[in-house]
Amino acid sequence: MGCFHSKSPRHAPGYEEPTVLANETPFTVSEVEALYILYKKISSSIINDGLIHKEEFQLALFRNRNKRDLFADRIFDLFDYKRNGVIEFGEFVRSLAIFHPNAPVSDKVAFVFRLYDLRSTGYIEKEELKEMVLALLRESDLILSEDVIEIIVDKTFGEADMKGDGRIDIDEWKEFVSKNPSIIKNMTLPYLMDITLAFPSFGVRSDVGDLDL
Repeated sequence: MGCFHSKSPRHAPGYEEPTVLANETPFTVSEVEALYILYKKISSSIINDGLIHKEEFQLALFRNRNKRDLFADRIFDLFDYKRNGVIEFGEFVRSLAIFHPNAPVSDKVAFVFRLYDLRSTGYIEKEELKEMVLALLRESDLILSEDVIEIIVDKTFGEADMKGDGRIDIDEWKEFVSKNPSIIKNMTLPYLMDITLAFPSFGVRSDVGDLDL
């Protein structure tokens, strides 16, 4: 592990000590070290500057650097805590921690809420819900008619908007997810429980079928 610890902030932008990240996340120090190796692999796949750019992120998640879609963009934006257009190592580990089986359910629920809150208003509006449903359908290659999509959106929004004010707030969202736990099923990646230096790959599934919308 000597080569790992020889890395300094000068060599790795956004680098943070594994002990610090392990204290803040469900990962162990050795798992953080393994994630650093994965991070270096992703961050050098297109531009070798020690940072993960959006194209590299899409290549890692979706195996396609040119695939532009809302789902991939939103995941990247939520990993990019500093909103500076790149993902640093600390951001990478803290974001992946949300997908850990031992991460608090409340963190997973909040992450998905932010995912759907496209305009960062603190609410999910019907049009935002529809945009995400359409993006997830494209990602899963599932073809549905416009009528069916409208029915899905109307039904989901109607159930979640318990106050009937035309928008879903975080409390309504928590209640809705508690009744429909499959919505956050994909927020848990079981293989994060056992990360080794031979960490095989990184990917986030976005199967609209699992959302039960």
